[in-house]
Amino acid sequence: MTIQDLQKKYRPNLHFAPKENWMNDPNGMVYFEGEYHLFFQYNPNDSVWGPMHWGHAVSKDMISWEELDIALYPDENGTIFSGSAVVDWENTTGFFPDKPGIVAIFTHHLDGEEDQPPIQSQSLAFSHDKGRTWKKYEGNPVLSHETKIDFRDPKVFWNTETNKWVMVLATGQSISFYTSTNLIDWEFESEFGEDYGSHEGVWECPDLFKLSVEDSKEEKWVLLVSIGDNPQFDNGSRTQYFIGEFDGSTFTPDHSSVKWLDFGKDNYAGVSFSDIPKEDGRRIYLGWMSNWRYANEVPTGDWRSQMTIPRELSLRKNGGAYHIIQKPVIELDSYFSQKDEIHDVIISGKETKKYKMNESYVDMVLKIERLNATQFGLILHHTEDKATTITFDSTERALRLDRQNSGEIDFSDNFPHEQKLTLENANDIQLRMVVDSSSVELFVNEGKYALTSLIYPKKACESVSIFTSDGDIKIIKGSLLTPIK
Repeated sequence: MTIQDLQKKYRPNLHFAPKENWMNDPNGMVYFEGEYHLFFQYNPNDSVWGPMHWGHAVSKDMISWEELDIALYPDENGTIFSGSAVVDWENTTGFFPDKPGIVAIFTHHLDGEEDQPPIQSQSLAFSHDKGRTWKKYEGNPVLSHETKIDFRDPKVFWNTETNKWVMVLATGQSISFYTSTNLIDWEFESEFGEDYGSHEGVWECPDLFKLSVEDSKEEKWVLLVSIGDNPQFDNGSRTQYFIGEFDGSTFTPDHSSVKWLDFGKDNYAGVSFSDIPKEDGRRIYLGWMSNWRYANEVPTGDWRSQMTIPRELSLRKNGGAYHIIQKPVIELDSYFSQKDEIHDVIISGKETKKYKMNESYVDMVLKIERLNATQFGLILHHTEDKATTITFDSTERALRLDRQNSGEIDFSDNFPHEQKLTLENANDIQLRMVVDSSSVELFVNEGKYALTSLIYPKKACESVSIFTSDGDIKIIKGSLLTPIK
């Protein structure tokens, strides 16, 4: 198989990836006039990180994307770092006297001269034609700071309770909150972070929003904070979240403990879509499916990086604690049809049940009851001799994903390291596994746990085996889904 063939195989079917060159953080995600907009950190000159622009793609369903022209280019204020986009429905900016349009709020990053640190400031651009062309605000930047070097990644939303715009900004090892009535003039409100959560790396890409609690009328505020790579730790970059209250000025968390959004290596810098219609009502999240530990080295040639499957978020309350629930958006279902159903199948000690798939992408849902096995799981067979293994250990209450034999792994010493999450129990498991050309996304126990992992096999899925190492398990129900032909 040629290098070109391998690169074609690695390209995803269900996930957005640029046609060529480098991509990282999702930016400016907004819904407007029937289209989902995805902007993204983009280097049009190379397949490694470089001078940042905003790339642009649109979709009707968040699964199939059309890549458009670059939206924002560097200028005298610097390169274009991460940010967000909103619809200015009421013309608070004065940019839209005739009809509503989209405003992008982004970080300008200007490298310092000689030994001086870089300057990061917040700027605006606006579009009158559904994001196809953009004009930068002549008064840029609209927000800067005299002392903070890390001052970036603005996520902006309209707070209906205070009738103000709120900007959530990454400021080193903290998140700062600003408010405005017009997106132009900003007032500092508060800063959050000290003594809360993980500080293993720089805080980045925040998001703040309300989520409904399942099976109740309760709502809570959720703050997402991504943490940059720190070579001292094995994990690389990852994302934490806080649950609490926000009064329009100050965020007050319910907890000081660390809550991780994803237990895999490859979900970072994710944020949610703005302006999802009220009649839809979902909070939809999308992350960058990579890790700064090896993002510049993944073996995809002249294109690099892809996004996760969009996920609908909610909250679940269990024993007084709240957890984010993640489920693939329902739009994904229309890409699959039923291949096999499994009902009440018992798999006994050291037995394996194998199901042939031979597809470029698959979706699999299993409900497993542990009878007396201590270790059991799935083997995702890519080819005859390459596989990704998912193992449940009832003694440790652990799920492990092993990609050491999944395909191409030698581009990074860190890439083969084990990925693990701890379960409340490993007796009754509900597992959804979405497999694409170069990724596996696991959603466990109706979305309470997520584990996102890149893989680089020659084929996505020839077959799937369900096994036990000892004892028995029962597949109460299962669905094997394959692409609609």
